[in-house]
Formats: sequence, C-alpha cells, structure tokens
Amino acid sequence: MIRLGSLAGYAFEGPRALAGWTPSAVPAVYAIMAKDNPDRPQEMSVIYVGHSDDLSSEGFPFKHPRSAAWIKRAGGKYNLHACWLEVPGGTRAHREQISQELLAVYAPTCNTEKYDNAWKAEWIGDYSTPVTDALTTKRNLT
Repeated sequence: MIRLGSLAGYAFEGPRALAGWTPSAVPAVYAIMAKDNPDRPQEMSVIYVGHSDDLSSEGFPFKHPRSAAWIKRAGGKYNLHACWLEVPGGTRAHREQISQELLAVYAPTCNTEKYDNAWKAEWIGDYSTPVTDALTTKRNLT
C-alpha cells in the first residue's frame, strides 16, 4: 500500500512493477511512478496520474498513449511502477476529482493537464454559523 494525496489521504494498492502488472477490469484512479535513486529503492516520484472506468482497457503496461513519455522520464521501462485506488461506490466524477487533486499536489511531468494547488482568501472569506466558527488554521496567502 502507498498513501497519496493531500495529507496522504488515499490508500492506493501497490506499487507494482508496471512491466509485470495486469490490471483488473475495475474503475479506479491510478498513478505511474518512477524510481529516481537506485540507492533508495523505496523513493519514487509520481510522474503520471489518470483515472479509468476500466483499468484493463487503458493499455497497460506499455500500450497507453503516454507510455513513451513514462519510459523516457524514468530512464527505462523497468523503473516504472503503478499504484491504483478503487473508489467503492464512487462515480466517474469522484475519480476525476481525486485525479485532479493528485495532479495539483504532485504536478506529474508526464501529464499534459495541470492544476494549480493555490489557495485564495476570497474563495471562503469570513463566515459564521450557529455550529462553527471562522477558520482558525493558518493559510499561506503568497
């Protein structure tokens, strides 16, 4: 198991060597990772994030449209690993939302779409309700 996401909130299965991975026919979010340092094999970089209605139809391991970029970034196909997250009861929109969060957090180099991990005060602003107070956590407004 590997934990990914904001504050490592999602428990992904894997990582598994991409070259030997045969995914199940399940809807899931997936991440492709590369080993960057042979002296530290547990350290990996997230280089691609995607989601699918059926993982078995994505073209894994190396028929995926972005696989050439993965191999180039990792320095070879044997440095690539995959992890995946099935979202029980989740819809396509839910998987897409998780993918977008991971794209914002990790900024994987092999994805063409990019999302900003920024925070702006006007998105929430000041508020009060009978059951909550205003936010008390510090925000980086730079």
